[in-house]
Amino acid sequence: MMNQIMFNGDMVALLHTMWSISSSNKAVPRRESLQEWEKGSLEEIVQNAIKTWEMELSHKVRLQDFKSINHEKFNLIVNGREGLKGEEALKMGSYNALLKNSLPKEFQYYKADEESFESSHEAFRSAFPRGFAWEVIHVYSGPPLISFKFRHWGIFEGPFKGHAPTGEKVEFYGIATVKVDEGLKVEEVEVYYDPAQLFGGLLKGAPISISSSPTHHASACPFHSPS
Repeated sequence: MMNQIMFNGDMVALLHTMWSISSSNKAVPRRESLQEWEKGSLEEIVQNAIKTWEMELSHKVRLQDFKSINHEKFNLIVNGREGLKGEEALKMGSYNALLKNSLPKEFQYYKADEESFESSHEAFRSAFPRGFAWEVIHVYSGPPLISFKFRHWGIFEGPFKGHAPTGEKVEFYGIATVKVDEGLKVEEVEVYYDPAQLFGGLLKGAPISISSSPTHHASACPFHSPS
């Protein structure tokens, strides 16, 4: 059984094979990244694993085409909410799945229930035209239950929901666990973070009219990096 195997060089090599990041994803620039992980290290592999899963969630339209997850068991839990199965998360899209909350509508920074897959990605493409990067800050444990701290950031250079860009860096930190099966397919992702860290930066801009908002065209993948 996997929990009886010591995490050694062979396991690192296996993880690297299972979770090789798509070449379409850009590398995090050193000047912006807080960590520069050694190639082939557990930290780099975990970082690439999450990018691979998110890339699939953002770009693939059929769950059966996902190579990073256990299709039958996959479950996404965010901030203690009820989990989302694979098809549910795919239909909602990565942003809506991660930003959905149960606050009364009048207190919601972002109304995920009113956003489509396409509109949610367009909102963040507009706000972060150079990308919304992601990195692992620290890995606390390896398989089968991987736990780690992460950072998400981008430069707020385009309008967001009627708010003008500030040109400032917007970032937030969180903690997550990823449970994998014996084939190293993801069974469950559990994420905890404070959405106020994200929206505090995005809502700082002065109100603007929708008609004056420029349109940006950048990658739909929220883990692409600023250049």
